[in-house]
Amino acid sequence: HAALPILLVVARPHDSDGRGWVRVRLPWRPNSAAGWINANLVVVEKTPWRIEVSTARRTLTLVRAGTSVRTISVVVGKPSTPTPTGLFSIAWAISWHPNDFLGSWVLELTAHSDVLQQFDGGDGTVGIHGRGGASLLDPLGSAASHGCIRLANDSIDWLVRTVGESRLPGTPVQVS
Repeated sequence: HAALPILLVVARPHDSDGRGWVRVRLPWRPNSAAGWINANLVVVEKTPWRIEVSTARRTLTLVRAGTSVRTISVVVGKPSTPTPTGLFSIAWAISWHPNDFLGSWVLELTAHSDVLQQFDGGDGTVGIHGRGGASLLDPLGSAASHGCIRLANDSIDWLVRTVGESRLPGTPVQVS
């Protein structure tokens, strides 16, 4: 059967008329979109992982159970196409081509650009991805992307290995 989306729970279950509901972050616009789903139809799992992105410091920090594991220098959105801020989650983890612009991995977020309604044939979805080809021209620690967060391929490879490819979807990503 088809893979079902893994969504970030943003509120504890809520009882209404004897039924349980879970509030989740939805992977579409606006970035704050959330909805209630029937708790009986989902499996809720807790993750110790969290990713924190600082657009000011241009860093990504992997956090496990409240403790910083590693902080990595990244490329963030340029002033005209800034990386959106807020609480998001990883929607999909996709193995990619290391020499391609997107690098070795694409971690699609539930975030969308606040400026671009469409980008490169898509709906302006923002992701965390590696670097290859022309994306190597923008140095780590710079603000040069269309809103995505770019890591060196060895860094994103480490991130995927550390958390686990299958455990990444649903991981909270706080961008400030």
